[in-house]
Order: sequence, then structure tokens, then C-alpha cells
Amino acid sequence: MFRGNHPAKVDEKGRLKVPSAFKALLDAATVTQFFVTSTNGKSAEIWPLPEWEKVEQKLLKVSALDPAVEQYLNLVNYYGQQVEMDSQGRILLPQLLRTKAKLDAEVNVMGKLKFIEVHNKEIFEKEQLPPEGISLENKQKVSGLLNDPE
Repeated sequence: MFRGNHPAKVDEKGRLKVPSAFKALLDAATVTQFFVTSTNGKSAEIWPLPEWEKVEQKLLKVSALDPAVEQYLNLVNYYGQQVEMDSQGRILLPQLLRTKAKLDAEVNVMGKLKFIEVHNKEIFEKEQLPPEGISLENKQKVSGLLNDPE
């Protein structure tokens, strides 16, 4: 499971060095192939290919004629590319996504359990971090999900 925030920089060639905490997890699972994509053009999602293939298997079971599925597939494939981590632990972020999400300097590399999400640091802190933290409504919703017996 990927967790935490690991500030990093994207180099001039568009490569992101995977933070050591995440790289250790990937090495343990012998993962070197990834699907890098986005559902909003504001951030990059870096999926280990085996996890992304699970998503694809679930999508195969639903109709591509469903407008929500079609929109999802259009977005993830528009921004997405399969990439390989190089010997120095770097992943090339797709040019189209780098440009759209402004992933060209300092970034936040955050664990999202099954994948890694990359945000432009300045934009994320300005636009996506609520100054008051999580809302009471969302806190109650998450609490309900976490307290739901399995």
C-alpha cells in the first residue's frame, strides 16, 4: 500500500524519481511496468501495471456503452501511457499530462493505497488543500466507511 506524501522534482526530461519508500514496495513486488494516466488532467496517477490490469478486468465486466465508463476510458486513455521504470528508479511522465497538470518542477508524490498520485506542489497547496481540513460531513462519511464491519 502506498501512503504518505514525498515531495520531489520532475527533471527537465519529464522523469520522476520514485521516492525510496514507494520504490521499496515496488522492488519487493518486482514491478517495473506502470500505466501513467489521469482522470482530470490536474494530476498524474502512476499505477503499477498489475494493479491497473485489475481495473481493466473490472471494466471488461461492464458495458463500454455506459456513458460514465466511456468518459472514464476516454480520459485515462487520452492521458495514459504504459511506461517502464529505468535502472535509476525514474518514471517518464507523458508529455501531454506533464503540460496539462504543470508537472514540470516541484511536485507532491502521494500514496493513494493502490497507486501513486503526482500533483504540482504549488497548485495543490493553493487549490486542493482545504484550509480548515476535512469537512465534518466528509469526516462522518469516512468514519462510517471505516466502522462498517466486513
